[in-house]
Amino acid sequence: MFLFAGMSGLAGFATLGVSPVQAAGVAHGPMRGWTPSQYVNDMVVGWNLGNTMDATGGETGWGNPTTTQAMIDAVHNQGFEFMRLPVTWKGHFGCGPKYTIDPAWLSRVVTIANYALNDSMYVMVNIHHDGTDGGWFPLNVSGAAASAASDQVVAIWTQIANVFKDYGDYMIFEIFNEPQNGAPNMYGGGDDASRANLAAYQTAAIKAIRATGGNNATRMIVVQGISASPVAVSVGTIPMVDANTIVSLHTYDPVPFSMNCSPKIWGSADDSTSILNNLKSQQGMVAGKHGTAIIGEWGSETCDDLDSRVKHAYFYARQCRLHGMLPVWWDDGSNFQLLNRKANPPSWAYPTVVQAIIDGAHAGVFPIGIKPRQVEERFSWSHSLKVKAGVVHYALPEASPISLRLVTVQGVVVANLAQSQEAAGDHEVTLPLKDIAPGHYLLELRAGPNGVTKDIITF
Repeated sequence: MFLFAGMSGLAGFATLGVSPVQAAGVAHGPMRGWTPSQYVNDMVVGWNLGNTMDATGGETGWGNPTTTQAMIDAVHNQGFEFMRLPVTWKGHFGCGPKYTIDPAWLSRVVTIANYALNDSMYVMVNIHHDGTDGGWFPLNVSGAAASAASDQVVAIWTQIANVFKDYGDYMIFEIFNEPQNGAPNMYGGGDDASRANLAAYQTAAIKAIRATGGNNATRMIVVQGISASPVAVSVGTIPMVDANTIVSLHTYDPVPFSMNCSPKIWGSADDSTSILNNLKSQQGMVAGKHGTAIIGEWGSETCDDLDSRVKHAYFYARQCRLHGMLPVWWDDGSNFQLLNRKANPPSWAYPTVVQAIIDGAHAGVFPIGIKPRQVEERFSWSHSLKVKAGVVHYALPEASPISLRLVTVQGVVVANLAQSQEAAGDHEVTLPLKDIAPGHYLLELRAGPNGVTKDIITF
């Protein structure tokens, strides 16, 4: 047990003799006021640190080495723009009513988060294994027991939030991970009581985070249903307390291939259709939950056929993006390993799988329009993509190879409108409307490494 005094912000560490490394990258940048879909679009593709900070006995307790800046640099340099940082807090905080977190443990979490922020990556910190069987917040209680659990959740999240409250919006909070402790039918959505308890805990946590002030007043917060399962009855009761909340789902689709290596082969037309049907269903589940989701865990195991893993990685990452979701691979350093953290320097154990993830994510253009301000801010384009009277208008700040195409919302190319080297300045392309069936499409413009999309409807 730990009996330390309370703390507020990073200044609280100094009084305890602990000084976490300050992030040099985007940690203290502005709060941009984006929508959940804009954030998820900008994150592109993500990577999990796995169970490193869940291990019994400390960071290296389950076989992974101490996390270093070099490891996260390797992740970022490969093309991942988002890191999920799972953390188990059980065993690292004291007795009630304050439940004070061990400052050394909290400092280590801050330091690892800063590794990602140093590289201008998004980072998401959560409460991880505390909500599984044997965890400290049960879902099958009521009355005083439920109130006590809620108080504990609020106390832990208040401390975490205070440490990060001055950080910019590249820092994200995820209230729980696969919460299921005490829930019946834990992978099928639980029951009314467990869903109600989970919603109450998450609502209390979000309100506590907002109450800490600073940038936490509008920080993005991620919420889940029972076990983070993509089950409609559970997703439907996820509390979207305010506009700055995002749903998270864990998919491992299809489970026999992704988690059990039975079968070890993936890639048939039926395999693809099954995933597309599931993603369409999940897209429908979150349509009324701010219209987007973080797929916080997915992947395939090292015992699967390598060629199948590559095909699956590309297809799933691309389709997640096309369905408005962020794919975040679960890398546990073991069965789902991608990064060889023990190598010096860190390297990729399965480079073809990694490249397939990156290529797939970038091939799947996110199905939202981007406001002119965001296009200018990220790409320095003078105008957003515009369509008027059947003519596409766009402007390039500098000479660039461009690609302009019309695709269905499922990613099927309807028309390649332009593909050439173009000069800086304004450009126009006429849509071949007589050859296009009425319907909803996405207009994709890429200029070098940058891209923008626009929803259009033809009549």
